[in-house]
Amino acid sequence: MEESKLKFLWDAIWNSWYFQDVLVAALLIFLVWMGRRLSRQPYWRLAIREVRQRRIAVAAFYVLCVYGLIALMDSVGWHPALRGEDGEVLRDTKNRVLHDRGGITVLDALLTPLREAREKTYSAPLAKILFSTETAVLPDGAMAQIHPPLQYPRRHLMGTDKVGNDVFYQSLKAIRTGMILGIFTTALAIPFAIFFGVVAGYFGGWIDDLIQYIYTVLASIPDVLLIAAFMMIFGRGLPQLCIIMGITSWTGLCRVLRGETLKQREMEYVQSAEAMGAPALRILRRHIVPNVLHIVLITVVLGFSGRVLSEAALTYIGIGVGAETYSWGRMINQALRELARDPAIWWNLAAAFVFMLGLVLPANIFGDALRDALDPRLRTQ
Repeated sequence: MEESKLKFLWDAIWNSWYFQDVLVAALLIFLVWMGRRLSRQPYWRLAIREVRQRRIAVAAFYVLCVYGLIALMDSVGWHPALRGEDGEVLRDTKNRVLHDRGGITVLDALLTPLREAREKTYSAPLAKILFSTETAVLPDGAMAQIHPPLQYPRRHLMGTDKVGNDVFYQSLKAIRTGMILGIFTTALAIPFAIFFGVVAGYFGGWIDDLIQYIYTVLASIPDVLLIAAFMMIFGRGLPQLCIIMGITSWTGLCRVLRGETLKQREMEYVQSAEAMGAPALRILRRHIVPNVLHIVLITVVLGFSGRVLSEAALTYIGIGVGAETYSWGRMINQALRELARDPAIWWNLAAAFVFMLGLVLPANIFGDALRDALDPRLRTQ
């Protein structure tokens, strides 16, 4: 009995709104700190100036900022007081104010007209009538199948789903899931990749053999099987998916960093530091790691879009985030049954595709520009 209570408490904390908000705040602080630290170095300032000369890369960066702002607004919220039909605040028997346990976010408050504009069932984008028909009695007494008018005509830009919720609103809510998964998974994978890759490449010998054995074994296990086993043990949820994807996604970067460290340790400045008796930890911190950060940053930006797409694929096959979490993968999974109807309901799939393309394409464009700016052979300045 006590074990079940502890498990229930752990699941409540693990999947709570506040816990995920802490993750978002930690990610934001980390990105700001990393950006300020890199901007102080001439090498990175020159790379930023190079990226700013490309208009399409700047436009892609602004699009990513818009997505990040939406995710941030969807991570700041509160629990409003419950009110009755007369508008009075509801209280319990001890005269304490009752609050909405689900809570709302800043994004919910801004999108209140869309959030509250619910229909009976499906409606096409910008339609005035329901997509399905109902039996109605005509003035002459005859029975006929008609399309009833919507309660909120022309308001649903991307239509509504089976229970009448606005699809455009759900697509905006899914941005937070994609951003958290892409950024937090990367933040988990980077420390493992840097530590094991740099240590293996610098020290070599049996340490290199051991680390190679570890990431080779981990990389040989199919990611889908490992993720499925982890989600079955710990339950489906966004934090669980971030952790297991972080564990399975550091091996590729680790292999690249190991090869780059093998080259860096033969450089003159590293050998000079060794000849002067500098400890290995200081050499790694002052000489090796700063010179492989550009590879880390390029891999992170280019791998971000892949992780967003992975969430959609994993949720589609049933091992991604839970049903209570807004995500593009859940919308695609729902569209699988809707496309089999006649006529087909296509707007759920189209909305998920448009919003995913709007995030993945700018991330790839910005990543390519950043890679060129950090490559001395392609730099124009």
